[in-house]
Amino acid sequence: MCSLPTQPPRRGSQLAQPRGARSQRGIALIESLVSILIFSFGVIGLIGLEASAINFSMDAEDRNRAAVIANEIATTMWLANSVTLTAAQLTTWQTNVANTATGGVPNGTLTITPTAGTTRTADILITWKPQTDAATVPVRQLTTRIILP
Repeated sequence: MCSLPTQPPRRGSQLAQPRGARSQRGIALIESLVSILIFSFGVIGLIGLEASAINFSMDAEDRNRAAVIANEIATTMWLANSVTLTAAQLTTWQTNVANTATGGVPNGTLTITPTAGTTRTADILITWKPQTDAATVPVRQLTTRIILP
């Protein structure tokens, strides 16, 4: 019997690696990086959504405070049985509207306008502008019409 001389396989030959294995190197790493990139976009989207939710919540809170103030002014008018307030009452309400520490709205203003042609109807207008709004954003407002019996 004659034995054939054996030589070690050459580097990079077909015996060292199966065909196609070389082209698969690094695919798992690329897949991982792509999945991390997609996950990062999702997280960034959630952060943006959270910021929008906070802004909407603050706007709703300001609107609710304006409605409460308008209701309190209407109650004062109802108890006085008149849609006109004294100068002292009007000044107090205007101060309260602008003071966020006492339940007012940011940069708030109050205007009470009696409706023309009637003596028992008035419009209460409360406007405000949050400090986070840009200068080009219009002021926010709440209007309440009170009609005394």
